[in-house]
Amino acid sequence: MIWLETPTNPLLRLADIQAIAQIAHRHNVLLVVDNTFATPYFQQPLALGADIVIHSTTKYINGHSDLIGGAVILNDDALYDQLKFHQNAAGAVPGPFDVWLTLRGIKTLAVRMRQHQQNAWAIARFLSEHPRVESVYYPGLASHPDHELAKRQMSGFGGMVSFQFKGTMEDVDKVVRRFKIFSFAESLGGVESLVCHPATMTHGSIPKEIREARGVNDTLLRVSIGIEDVEDLIADLDQALAEDAFPEYTADAAPRELASKL
Repeated sequence: MIWLETPTNPLLRLADIQAIAQIAHRHNVLLVVDNTFATPYFQQPLALGADIVIHSTTKYINGHSDLIGGAVILNDDALYDQLKFHQNAAGAVPGPFDVWLTLRGIKTLAVRMRQHQQNAWAIARFLSEHPRVESVYYPGLASHPDHELAKRQMSGFGGMVSFQFKGTMEDVDKVVRRFKIFSFAESLGGVESLVCHPATMTHGSIPKEIREARGVNDTLLRVSIGIEDVEDLIADLDQALAEDAFPEYTADAAPRELASKL
């Protein structure tokens, strides 16, 4: 079995699903794709040759941060029957209210994903021009190493953005405490915007040298962009990065002026 996450967490790198599916099937190997970040709205791995797709329905599919769940999607009846047997035997069945919450979220998935992406794209461009930011990771940017693959494989670039700011581990605490709209939390995909520090949260159990070798540095922040007013989100990011922890930084333009240019 080959297991892919694309885009990946937290650096948003992409894998070529179609190419890997062709290789896997030549060797009678199943291809599983974790499609949580992209959602079915922006990426459909089964159509690209994947055998199994999984989602954390906790994230975008639910969209309201009030559910813990997952889903497995297939288009092969025999494989479905095998997995369904194991699900029934193990008892991995969601409760009725969890299912209701999932169905509620699916009803608004399309409109939410469009707004997530619109906000994320504007914020990624804002961060890419910010003097306090060293690197921005978002597939919608032409500077992203997998931008061309994203255009070919996905119908949109999603609502997740990661960036590395110029500073130290000590500065991370100062920055995240300044946020007024973004909440400091590890989850993602809800209507509200969240900021996560992968080095101490999602990847906190990985030894520092291994983590950094994979690009997850101490000053990397991952932001799940919600559906709030984008000018408010940009203003929040700007003030969090620009206050007295970084006296050498002086904003060249008001946040709302910057937002209007994006």
